[in-house]
Amino acid sequence: MAHNTNAPRTRFDAYLMRLGAVLGHADRREPLRAYVTGLLLPGERKSVEPMAAKVDPRQVSARHQSMHHFVAAAPWDQHAVLAVARDYALEQLERHAPVAAWLVDDTGMPKKGTHSVGVARQYCGVLGKADNCQVAVTVSLANSTMSVPCAYRLYLPEAWARDGERRTLAGVPREVTFATKWEIALVEIDRLLADDLPRAPVVADAGYGDVTAFRDGVTQRGFSYAVGIKPDTTVWPPGTAPLPPKRWSGRGRPPTRIRRAGHHRPVSVLGLATALPARAWRLVRWREGTRGTMGSRFAAVRVRPAHRDEDRDAPRAVEWLVIEWPRDEAKPTKYWLSTVPEHVTLEDLVRLAKIRWRIERDYEELKSELGLDHYEGRGWLGFHHHGVLCIAAYAFLAAERARLSPPEPLAFLRPASLPSRFHPRGAPAPS
Repeated sequence: MAHNTNAPRTRFDAYLMRLGAVLGHADRREPLRAYVTGLLLPGERKSVEPMAAKVDPRQVSARHQSMHHFVAAAPWDQHAVLAVARDYALEQLERHAPVAAWLVDDTGMPKKGTHSVGVARQYCGVLGKADNCQVAVTVSLANSTMSVPCAYRLYLPEAWARDGERRTLAGVPREVTFATKWEIALVEIDRLLADDLPRAPVVADAGYGDVTAFRDGVTQRGFSYAVGIKPDTTVWPPGTAPLPPKRWSGRGRPPTRIRRAGHHRPVSVLGLATALPARAWRLVRWREGTRGTMGSRFAAVRVRPAHRDEDRDAPRAVEWLVIEWPRDEAKPTKYWLSTVPEHVTLEDLVRLAKIRWRIERDYEELKSELGLDHYEGRGWLGFHHHGVLCIAAYAFLAAERARLSPPEPLAFLRPASLPSRFHPRGAPAPS
C-alpha cells in the first residue's frame, strides 16, 4: 500500500483546528498555528522572534507582534488547550496499552537575572545543583510505549509569593499563594480527576515520595503509588508494628496512642536493607535501553511506614518497600514505598518504579527540540502559555510516533522560503 504523504499534514491541520476551537476568539487561531509550527520546525532558539522569522520571514515584525501578544497577553485558557493536546495523544497511547502510571515530577529551567516570574536560587535538576532557575511541576500519564504531559504549573517560591510588587509586575493572579511542589501536584491531580481520566498508580521520586502528607493525599484520592524515599526514612520491619496503647489505669482518659519503647523501635530503610539475607536479592531486568537490557539487584519486603506514628491511634497499613542494590555498589542506591496489591510480582514492582524514565525523556525533548526552556518573557501568563504550547506540539509529535507507520511524520513542515539577503536579528553574521 502506498504511503499517503499528505496524511500527517491533514492530521496536523485537524489537530490545530481542535486546539483552536477552545481559544475563545477565531483571531487567535492563526497565531496558534504559527507558534506551534515554529516550535516544531528545526532551530536552536524557540523564542518568539526566531520562530516568527522561520514561519513568516517576509513579515517578521508583524508576525512577531502577533505571536508575542498571543503567548504573553491573550487571555485564553491554558487548561483547555492542554486538555485537547492530552486527549489527542492519549488516543494513540491507549491503542498500544492502558495507562500504567501517573508520573509526578518537576523540571528546572536555568535563568539569568531575577525578574522572570518564579526565578530564585533553588535546586535545578538540569544543573545538578542550586542556581537561579524556574521550576515547573508536571503530571504525565504514561505506559511502556509513550507518555503524555497533562499538567504544567510554575512553582512560585515563598519569597516571590510574599512580594507584592514583583507579583504585580509579573501578573501573578491574586488567588495564587505559596504552595509546596507536592501540594501543587495534588491540586493538579485533582484537576485531572475532574476530567475522569483513567486511573493508575502515582509514581514520583523521593522529592515527593518522602513527604508522608503527599503519600497520604494520593491514598485519600483513591490511588495506589510507587514513590521514591530517602535512606533515612523509617519503617517497621516485616512482621513488626508499634506497641498498642498503654493499659488504662482507671484515671483520666483511656490512652489511645500507639507506642515505641526501649528496643522496640522502627529502623531506617538503609538499616533494614543491609540486614536482609543474600537470598532476598534478585536480578531484575526492566526494559531495553539504548545500551542494552537494563537490570539490577532488587529486594522487596512488606513494611509499615513509621513517620510520627507515635501520634496516631493505629499503625499505618502494610505496604511494599522496594530496594535497589547494584552488585558493584557498597550500599543500596534507591528505595521506594508502594501500595500496589500484595500479590504483585517483583518484576512488575520494579517496572512500575522505573517507569519515571519516560518523563525524563519528555523533558529532554521538550527542551532540546521544542524549546520549553527558551521562553524569554517574564510574566506568569506567558510562562504557562509557552509551556502548554510546547506540550501541545509534543503531544502531536508523540501521537505521530505512536502510529503504526511513522516514517518522518513531520517531513511536511518546512521553514518558509527566505527573501534574498534576509538576516534575522540575533543570528550570527555569515562567514
